[in-house]
Formats: sequence, structure tokens, C-alpha cells
Amino acid sequence: MNNFIFQNPTKLVFGKGQIARLSELVPSDKKIMITYGGGSIFKNGIYDQVKAALKNHTVYEFGGIEPNPEYETLMKCVAECKEKEIDFLLAVGGGSVIDGTKFIATALTWEGDPWEFLRQPIPTGNALPLAAVLTIPATGSEMNNGSVVSRREFKEKLFFFNDACYPKFSILDPTAIYSLPKKQIANGVIDTYIHVMEQYLTYDNNASVQDYWAEGILKTLLDIAPKLMKDQHDYDNCANFMYSATMALNGFIAMGVATDWATHMIGQELTALHGLDHGVTLAIVYPGVISVMHEDKRNKLLQYAERVFNICDGTDDEKINKAISLTAEFFTSLGVKIRLSDYNIGDDTIEEIVRRFDERNFVLGENGNITPSMIREILQHVK
Repeated sequence: MNNFIFQNPTKLVFGKGQIARLSELVPSDKKIMITYGGGSIFKNGIYDQVKAALKNHTVYEFGGIEPNPEYETLMKCVAECKEKEIDFLLAVGGGSVIDGTKFIATALTWEGDPWEFLRQPIPTGNALPLAAVLTIPATGSEMNNGSVVSRREFKEKLFFFNDACYPKFSILDPTAIYSLPKKQIANGVIDTYIHVMEQYLTYDNNASVQDYWAEGILKTLLDIAPKLMKDQHDYDNCANFMYSATMALNGFIAMGVATDWATHMIGQELTALHGLDHGVTLAIVYPGVISVMHEDKRNKLLQYAERVFNICDGTDDEKINKAISLTAEFFTSLGVKIRLSDYNIGDDTIEEIVRRFDERNFVLGENGNITPSMIREILQHVK
């Protein structure tokens, strides 16, 4: 196991009816900006719960944050926050709203063009206080310090990390899942699954606790995903899904282990260029990554096959191939197409993605050996 330092300051407030606790969780003297997305919180009753809990607070609102939060939209909120002298941000939504709110919080304390800390990325260390009411499990943004922001005019999707952007608290009410479209549930399950895989399926770090923890999340998702797709009103299944998504990317399973993130980096380019859902891009790219990089990941792939899918018969190669096939089948069982050709994406896009990574001098993967030419091989594999 590698050396590590770990701290996660976010308070989780989990369970049915917990939104009412906003009244005590947000200091009464704060001027609050509530941020949200396309308006689903008005239909499922979450907006009314938030407003009722904050009836004695000074509250403003900013809506319309996109599924891939757009820089231009977020900068409009930055301007409004400055005008109204906001000193506390409350994200009410899924990972995109929370990511966007982290950008707003950081931009409000940044001197200069905020695009700078995305392009570098530069550690900023400052941000306005923020908290979250989670409505869509997927990204884990409710309990981490990361954010991903898109800029349509440049066709770019970039990330940053800021320790000041850990939410002060996050409220997780699993009943929010009851009103989600099946597509969002599928995307959220895939996002959560691959968050775990990016930290687990690398090479053996002799980190038994982290491995068993990761495998427990994976097996939970494999168990509950088909049930959720049939019936999303079972509270316990919703609770386990929501908790899995948070635990997948709050730093717990990453302690002392190597991590990959190639799938996310490549997938972000597909979103930037074609607007594909984040979960969809991961489902497309990941089978290609583990197929092309199977020798680097050989020991962990065998462990994954045996412990997660209970594949105990056959040669090592047969076990690995079966595990890769079952992973892809899991994604398709959720109704997600996993070939580039399913989205009319061909060689032109593949070459543009390769060019971008080449231009940035990026190498990916836990061993730093996924070069631009290997990215081409990965994408050709899933074409």
C-alpha cells in the first residue's frame, strides 16, 4: 500500500426527510444563492422543501445550469453573486449542478480570468462556502473537491480540484430517485461503477481493505441496478444506490492505491465534441481500455473476475475475457449503447481526440503509458 494523507471534511446528512434540516445547517446570517438545473426540482417537490426549510434565511436563486455545466452560464451566476453580495452557495441538483457551483465558489475568490484555473489546472485554495442537496446519484461531487466544466465555444471539457470546495455538508435523500428518468438512473449507475473501477482495476497495491470495499460497491451495483430499472420506488435500493455513488468517489477507496482515470479523460472529449452524456461516454470507452490494457491490468482483472463475477473456471485468459464481456453486458443491460458507431462517431473524431492529447503532451493510466497512439487503439477497439 502506498503512503497517503486523507481528509474529507464534508458532513453527510443521509435519509428521508433530511432536507428540513437545512434551517439548522445553514447559518442564519448568510445570504444564500440556490443553484439548480433544468427545473426538475419544481416537479418532484424538492424545491418546495428547500424553500420551506430556508424561509427565515435571505435566499436568491439561479437556475439553468446544464447537464455539462457551461462556463458562460456559470459566469452569469458569478456576476449575480457579486452583485447581491452572496456569501453562501447551495447546490440543489446532481453532479453537474454541484460541479458548476464549485466553479462559481472558486471564481468568486479568483483574481483574473477563471478559465485559468481550468486550463492549468492551478490549485486555488479559496472558495465561497458551499453545500449540496443531492438529487441525482452519480458523480460523488457531493463529497469531494473536484469539478468538471465545459466551454462550448472551445469544445472543451476541463476539470479542477480545490480543497476549499468540499461541501460543508451534503443532504442525501434517497426518495429523490423516485422521480428520475430511467436514463438518468442508468447513467448514474455506470458513472458510479466506473468511478470504482478507475481506482480499483489498476495493479495490485496490497491494499486489502480498499479492494474489498471497492468490490462491495461493485457487487452492490450489479445487484440493485436491474431492480432499480424495474422499480425505482424501493427505498432501500435507492438508498444503497445513492450511498454507493457517494462512496465511489469521496477518496475512501483511493487511499494508498494507484488510480487510472484514462476512461474519464477520453470520455470527456466525446462529451466536448458530441455532447454525449457522461455516463454514455464511460460505457463506450471503458471496455476498450480494459481490453487494450489487459496485460497491464492482468492480475487485477483476474481478481475482478473471481471476486466480483465469481468466474472460477477456465484459463486465466478465459476468465479475463469473460469478465470484460460481462462488464460490457452490464452496461448494455441498462439500455446504453456502447459502440461509437451507435452515435455516428467515426475516424474523424478519433483522430481529433488523439490530436488533442498529443498537443497537450498527455499520457494516461496508472502507469502513465497510455499514449495518444494507444488512445487511438482504444477508440478503434470500440468503434
